[in-house]
Amino acid sequence: MDESHCPALEKAEYLSILLLAWEYPPHLIGGLAKHVYGLSIALQKLGYKVYVITANPGHLNDQEIAEGVYIYRVQSYSENNSDFFKWVEGLNVAIAEKALHLARKHYFSIIHAHDWLVGESAIFIKSSLKLPLISTIHATEYGRNNGIYTELQSYIHEKEQQLVITSDYLIVCSEYMNDELVQIFEVSEKKIAIIPNGVEKSLPIGWEKDVLSSIPLQENKQLIFSIGRIVKEKGFDTLIEAAFLMKDRFPDVYFIIAGKGPMLEEYRRRVMQLKLNNVFFVGFISEEIKNALFKICTLAVFPSKYEPFGIVALEAMQHGKPVIVSRTGGLQSIVKHGISGLLMTAGDASSFIELASNLLVNKIEAKKMGLNGKSMVEKNFSWQRIAEETIRVYKETLKAYYLDF
Repeated sequence: MDESHCPALEKAEYLSILLLAWEYPPHLIGGLAKHVYGLSIALQKLGYKVYVITANPGHLNDQEIAEGVYIYRVQSYSENNSDFFKWVEGLNVAIAEKALHLARKHYFSIIHAHDWLVGESAIFIKSSLKLPLISTIHATEYGRNNGIYTELQSYIHEKEQQLVITSDYLIVCSEYMNDELVQIFEVSEKKIAIIPNGVEKSLPIGWEKDVLSSIPLQENKQLIFSIGRIVKEKGFDTLIEAAFLMKDRFPDVYFIIAGKGPMLEEYRRRVMQLKLNNVFFVGFISEEIKNALFKICTLAVFPSKYEPFGIVALEAMQHGKPVIVSRTGGLQSIVKHGISGLLMTAGDASSFIELASNLLVNKIEAKKMGLNGKSMVEKNFSWQRIAEETIRVYKETLKAYYLDF
């Protein structure tokens, strides 16, 4: 195809992005929704049209324009099926159907899919509309489990592989994920762009005590805060062990761990078995409560055993709090040990205790570390910067895609 007669390239300054994701605020399952939201808003602010197709949990508007982004929510054709994978298949049919309907009246430049859960629809739309497909791979099934061992894991792995192979370009959030894709899927590094996650500037909070009225705060004690999906790979069992070992040495320290997930009740039972009065699993919390807890905590910890990136670590740093994160995945790429945070050994309670003890005792050092982290986040992880890097990938992909015709 002659580049001078390529409508997509002629419209490169007016890109219209079809963005596919299985979760989008206010429907939140994990960190993916927050990423897609931040990117969508930033792209819109840069002057591009953004259309998001996502799942509707059943109580949200089917379509709306929110902060300049066009949002379309669909329900799976297997909405009431207890088999999650059947539900995902039905969701992909609904997403593809909606996309083809929208394409009758809207011009799309490019498709941007997020993870395997929307992979089938992304591949179908790419083929039907003859559009280039970019996929952001936020995590892999192989990485989460350190291998593929079960039939269900194999199913997800194959879906990920189909999306990786079919995509014209891939985006990952860290060097760690770049290496993971190259190793697991044998994809060329030339096909991968590394663009980190971002964080929005937090709004000032005026009345923390009112906001936190439902949270079991301990007066005159130091709070260690953590948040994430309550699954094995997030490493919260390490914090339970650490809390047990620290309770006598640090009677003025307590832990609040927020989030929901399949391990929540098991972890709560473990806390009761150990008779710990210094650990509280508080379940799902709002953004307002989360930000208030970041503001009042002494330090934040993210002890993941597998973590492609870790947006919540950036959020803690943005609040000027010292952080302890596992020396694994993308976490180790956003924290410079001893300067903007501390790196612990994943799954090692004694490693966490040693580092936390230092921060709890050395207040001046902890404060300096928190301020360094805040400065680093503000400089390197704004959504505007991430959106600008993403736009460059869009334009490079469009050029390569149409010149291959």
